[in-house]
Amino acid sequence: MAYVNSSRAVSVSFGDRLAAVASVIRAAVQRRRVYQQTISELRALSDRDLADLGIHRSLIATVAREAAYGK
Repeated sequence: MAYVNSSRAVSVSFGDRLAAVASVIRAAVQRRRVYQQTISELRALSDRDLADLGIHRSLIATVAREAAYGK
């Protein structure tokens, strides 16, 4: 029995690449917006409110980074 293997090279158009780059940029802007909003909201809380959440004021940036970027 004979087998035939064929492979086609897939070419990605310039428009596809441009759309992919725009998608990456849009996602980055959205993550940055979440980061900034989280920072703003946590900074507006009193020390007592932050303590109730278990967050020290010095950890606000870390918490916001985790919320936005998952790191």
